[in-house]
Amino acid sequence: MIRVLLADDQTLVRAGFRSILSDEDDIEVVAEAPNGEVAVAGAREHRPDVVLMDIRMPELDGLEATRRIAGDPRLDGVKVIILTTFDLDDYVYGALRAGASGFLVKDTEPAELIHAVRVVARGDALISPSVTRRLIAEFAGRVKRPEPGPRLNALTEREREVLTLVAAGLSNDEIAARLVLSPATAKTHVSRIMTKLAARDRAQLVVLAYEAGMITPGWLTT
Repeated sequence: MIRVLLADDQTLVRAGFRSILSDEDDIEVVAEAPNGEVAVAGAREHRPDVVLMDIRMPELDGLEATRRIAGDPRLDGVKVIILTTFDLDDYVYGALRAGASGFLVKDTEPAELIHAVRVVARGDALISPSVTRRLIAEFAGRVKRPEPGPRLNALTEREREVLTLVAAGLSNDEIAARLVLSPATAKTHVSRIMTKLAARDRAQLVVLAYEAGMITPGWLTT
């Protein structure tokens, strides 16, 4: 059973998401939160698998709430999906850097919402990787890039190649096909990269790759 916490300051939005998710046999909404403070407290109390987090909330916004959840070792298994408006939001890039696993627009189709929760819960991949890639490409140039840390130097040449493909939004199967590897080997490379870079998930790998200059905004694989 996938346990979900809904964090949004609009009661009707939470009710709508609850109605959609509660109809699924494998998803349970365990708590709701009208602001970031309550969301963080709820995450610590209920230990959900996934938090659907509105980016703009009173008292404590979704960005800081995400940072607190991602930075709490006790909540290591809790994944955060950021909820935003249709227009690309400056805060979303910061949320991905803070540890969010991806994002959804609030008017997403019910099937996409359900799929996103399942994908993030199992830790397989980014939500809508092509959209996430466009968002990061849009805002990466606005964020001051730190110098690449020593952790990147620990990557092998093959791992750097795999990281670049992860940043382009490719799945493990697609990476395997591109590099002529088995899917299991591609998955192992991704897991080792995440361990070496202390990344919670693939979303953070994308951010790290952009910030390190391994992939530039607008770059696409062919």
